[in-house]
Amino acid sequence: MADNAVLERPAVAGPRTRGRETRPRSARYIRRAVAVVYVVGLVILPVWIVLWRTIRQGGSAFWNAISAQSAVHAYQVTAIVAGSAVVINTVFGIGVAILLARYRFPGRRLLDVLVDVPISISPIVVGLALVLAYGTTTGRFGTDLAKAGIHVIFSAPGMVLATSFVSLPLVLREVLPVLEEEGIDQDQAARSLGANAWQRLIRVTLPTIRWALAYGVVLSIARSLGEFGALRVVSGDITGQTQTITLVVDERAEQFEPGAYQLSLILIAVSVLCMVVISFVRPGGQR
Repeated sequence: MADNAVLERPAVAGPRTRGRETRPRSARYIRRAVAVVYVVGLVILPVWIVLWRTIRQGGSAFWNAISAQSAVHAYQVTAIVAGSAVVINTVFGIGVAILLARYRFPGRRLLDVLVDVPISISPIVVGLALVLAYGTTTGRFGTDLAKAGIHVIFSAPGMVLATSFVSLPLVLREVLPVLEEEGIDQDQAARSLGANAWQRLIRVTLPTIRWALAYGVVLSIARSLGEFGALRVVSGDITGQTQTITLVVDERAEQFEPGAYQLSLILIAVSVLCMVVISFVRPGGQR
């Protein structure tokens, strides 16, 4: 009787086990379907519409749009603004990441929180704050800077400030976890061998964070290229002077002029290309 009871237990437990396996599998399918629909609706479909409308207008329209004088000038302004912002955020990101990962000081947690403030503030508000601070009429510091011959608002410096602010934490948040995971053992060993701070940065820190730094720089480039709200406020959107590609796209879309889809496709292509390049260049173990 005891043997029969023991033999009967798997027969009772079997369906329950199969039932438990079936429910998670169906739940996984539902989650995957929701994720696919979400990505298709928010990313793939809008990008496809831009691509389709660009192709529909033909190759000559595409070339005329991207080679127009206003577009060429917008490329130059975008390169200057985005490039300057990426350099500023790279230097800031590395420095603050080292500070937060390797040092303990009063206000460290507050600094860690403040770094993420640009992500939570609307770019329009950022632009307005910069105008109130550096405007020549209403700005607290703008009047004095204007007397010294330095114009921030409606010029390149203000555009660089706005772009740097909105993309501020991207490099830092990629580098900081790597430094925290690696610890300070290698840095202390290099210091005990007589290496100064600059030598430790070049020979220890940068090789450790190189792929996280590269990915953070790519994210910063993509974010800087696509910035619109803050730039719309601080640049004045002056045609042929302070317009970036995003501002040209907005102007042409509002006035129903040709070229909005073509220039939008250029922005998409550059951002996607940066992400693809860093994905393939990064070693397999680091992806």
